Amino acid sequence: MNKIIKIGLLILLIMPILATAAKDEEQWNNVLKNQYFSGETIQESKDIIEIDAPYRAEDPALVPVKIISKIKQTKDKYIKKITVFVDKNPFPLVGEFEFTPETGKADLAMRVRVNSYSYIRAIAEMNDGKLYMSKKFVKASGGCSAPIGADLDAAMKRLGKVKFRLHKERRAGEPILTQLLISHPNITGMQMDQVTRFVKRSNFVNQLKVTFNNKPVLTAKIDIAISADPNFRFYFVPTKKGELKVEFSDISCESPISRTVCTKGKNYSASYQVSP
Repeated sequence: MNKIIKIGLLILLIMPILATAAKDEEQWNNVLKNQYFSGETIQESKDIIEIDAPYRAEDPALVPVKIISKIKQTKDKYIKKITVFVDKNPFPLVGEFEFTPETGKADLAMRVRVNSYSYIRAIAEMNDGKLYMSKKFVKASGGCSAPIGADLDAAMKRLGKVKFRLHKERRAGEPILTQLLISHPNITGMQMDQVTRFVKRSNFVNQLKVTFNNKPVLTAKIDIAISADPNFRFYFVPTKKGELKVEFSDISCESPISRTVCTKGKNYSASYQVSP
């Protein structure tokens, strides 16, 4: 009898946990998976990629996310694309990031906005079409509507400025850790200007391409979940001296979610001479 009571109590304890877990997966299972990967089989595994993010974010508008690849990028086997979501954001797609064998390592780090308690998940598409997923639950709220701040005018004056930072050790043929910093307020369209008290129209970087000697290194389609002043860390393999170049553009939308009225913004570019 005591065993039956214990089992019953255990079931009562587990049921709310299972119900909460199921609720946390609702957006992915009922909407996102069908929208972006309809009919596809996705294996949840940490053997190909693993996502790292804080369980409780200090700042919901600046949540550090790191995607760690577990395989080398070779011509025969490589990660072709990584798609990142924050399930419960108003616009869940963070971005689609494309890689090549020349990347060397398909690692990626960035800062994102998290609007409510949610899974952040990354889906890796291999060059053979197979899909692998890693996820991390993050407690944060209000990231997409966090105030712009009082220095928007100053931010707009720096608009489009770029910095590249490369690891000091640069060996020809070896992946080099590279940091790309872009000056852009990345306005979500859900934020109130602290000076005027009006909600600002969205204005964010939406396309990004990094090349080395005109060969693609990282190509991305990104959205409002990327934090202000986008900051990306990635790898590429320099085989000789050459030009590391970034080209990106921004877009402005009347509604950050429905995207009914959008206007193309400016195109920007910058380059950096690399000597392995």
